[in-house]
Amino acid sequence: MKDEKDEKDAVDAITAQWYAVRPDLETAPMAVFGRIYRIARAMGDAMEQAYARFGISRGEFDVVATLRRSGAPYTLSPRQLSATLMLTTGGMTGRLDKLEKAGLICRKPDPHDRRGLQVTITDQGLALIDEAVTAGLEVQRAALTGLSDEEVKVLTGLLRKLMAGV
Repeated sequence: MKDEKDEKDAVDAITAQWYAVRPDLETAPMAVFGRIYRIARAMGDAMEQAYARFGISRGEFDVVATLRRSGAPYTLSPRQLSATLMLTTGGMTGRLDKLEKAGLICRKPDPHDRRGLQVTITDQGLALIDEAVTAGLEVQRAALTGLSDEEVKVLTGLLRKLMAGV
């Protein structure tokens, strides 16, 4: 039986190549961030596929999911959505146009601000996002099957700590 420490991956090959030509370099950061990048990319693709079954992209999922997790009445301003998703207002407008056309959200004038709009998830959007978030969690759960519950807990804490320092 192979020990987990004996299993090499593409990032190990890259750092070994760097060691061969530049043994003076400390490549531990490359090993960490190379893996984070590869995991993020692979999971991004997997999530895109999971959400495509519902006729939405990851970006569109993010908009509808943000409205859903905001709680009833599932309404936010385009500015609030943009800030939460770190998107420009132009990028947000394109997503909202597509989601509104699909019947997943609706935009109405803000009753408290004549110049503002409110974005609300529709019943159709609510049903879709509840299914899509479940499908996405199944993909994420499957990706973690090689880790114990304790390892997931430790990894979560380490990633939180790393993210706080970035």
